[in-house]
Amino acid sequence: MAELLKVEALRAGYGAAQVLNGLSLALAEGEAIALLGRNGTGKTTLINSIVGVTTWHGGTIALEGRDITRAAPEQRARLGIGWVPQERNIFRSLTVEENLTAVARPGRWDLASAWRMFPRLKERRANLGNQLSGGEQQMLAVARALMLNPRVLLLDEPLEGLAPIIVDELLAALRRIVRDEGTAAIIVEQKARKVLAVTDRAIVLDRGSIVHQGASAALAEDDHLLEAHLGVAAATVRGHAHPT
Repeated sequence: MAELLKVEALRAGYGAAQVLNGLSLALAEGEAIALLGRNGTGKTTLINSIVGVTTWHGGTIALEGRDITRAAPEQRARLGIGWVPQERNIFRSLTVEENLTAVARPGRWDLASAWRMFPRLKERRANLGNQLSGGEQQMLAVARALMLNPRVLLLDEPLEGLAPIIVDELLAALRRIVRDEGTAAIIVEQKARKVLAVTDRAIVLDRGSIVHQGASAALAEDDHLLEAHLGVAAATVRGHAHPT
């Protein structure tokens, strides 16, 4: 697979504080990466740095071979960086449909495909953003990012604070987005076992550096590594893991 996104020796943070310490990674066309780590290890900082909202201290970021290291966030969005932040940032005073059409760019993701991916949103297309449940707002945030027709989709803890039934529904959608649609993605998530099931590769951060990377399936089966790096309880019986 061709290299789509390349981060090389990146040093970034907030103001004078450096969080990422010379971090390098590559994302291939159609690949999905689970970005894992305990709280405060630099996961969100890496996502924010790719988006362009942190302080750059060194290194490079390239999208399809084009250097975007010093590009403004809106330029990165136009070039193909789609972002679903923790805060969701939907337009609360617009309807669901208006949220989607306001940011739409030409491509395979349009209203019809968004409705197919998230039938709940179609049912609530006339509702305002502030009338949706937390889970529906998260679905809207993902659908809105897709309407930009991004080359790379970045999701920062998309399952956080959601009811179990919504978690399963959103995970199923993410699986279709990355598996069936072949959308390249980096997904930050605390629910390690769940996100490992829908990604190809896992990267674990600690103190702003990569301490593990490998196949998602292999990490999901390695209780020792999960416990050591993420504090995930080992399965008491294989196939019946404690929730993470």
